[in-house]
Amino acid sequence: MRDSVSLSAGIGNFNECVALACERGLGIELMAFSAPAILDGDWRKLDKEYKLALQDLPGRLSLHGPFMDVVSGSPDERINMVTYGRYEHVIRIASGLGADQVVFHANYIGLLHNAAYRQGWHQRNVDFWGPLGDYAQAYDVLVAIENMWEFDPAIIGNLLAELEHPYLKACIDIGHAHLFSDADLHFGDWLETLAPWVIELHMNNNNGVIDEHHGFDWAGGALDYEALLPMMRSLPLNPLMVLEMDRVSDMRESLRYFQLGD
Repeated sequence: MRDSVSLSAGIGNFNECVALACERGLGIELMAFSAPAILDGDWRKLDKEYKLALQDLPGRLSLHGPFMDVVSGSPDERINMVTYGRYEHVIRIASGLGADQVVFHANYIGLLHNAAYRQGWHQRNVDFWGPLGDYAQAYDVLVAIENMWEFDPAIIGNLLAELEHPYLKACIDIGHAHLFSDADLHFGDWLETLAPWVIELHMNNNNGVIDEHHGFDWAGGALDYEALLPMMRSLPLNPLMVLEMDRVSDMRESLRYFQLGD
């Protein structure tokens, strides 16, 4: 089976990413609409430019939503309102561009391991994501909840299991899982726990300490993608594999790991 691969395209490398995607039959994940300055600025102009530039994109189109300082399921309802408004906005943009899914972070405070916080977070996020799933369904855009600071995949897994919403799924960031998981958990635990919902994977390499976005072959990398990729291919929903790397040259070099059929 051909791997479904996309390139994470920011403002600065958008054209280069699109050129590589068209060359190799890949998709694009847009990062621009994660930026508050764009969402509060002339986002319509950028939206129009992207529609034109992406009309011949050979692969899938997805968006990464806002993640800086937004909190889903906050105890402060005003914060929830801001976050919900941001997420609704990006879902509408995604729908207009023809994207089939959007990624938002789960926003769990990873340093808090106490049971009371975890139980409160769970219920508040059930209340937050349920209505957002309904909103996404109205626009026919899947929402993938991504791990960042979460130390246990069950934090997101339990949330999705309770919600049982057809438009709420999961995105596993491989680097985040490696950096922030509890010491007794392994990548296989993330796959096993979240397998029923995983529709996207974020992929890069880091040094095992800092959340860096290097290519698979980076000399200081702590992640072995030769070993990891067969595990990912066993997931039931054939997830989108997004190369979330700083340099397009790293994305190009990392493509040798994938089954692209060319």
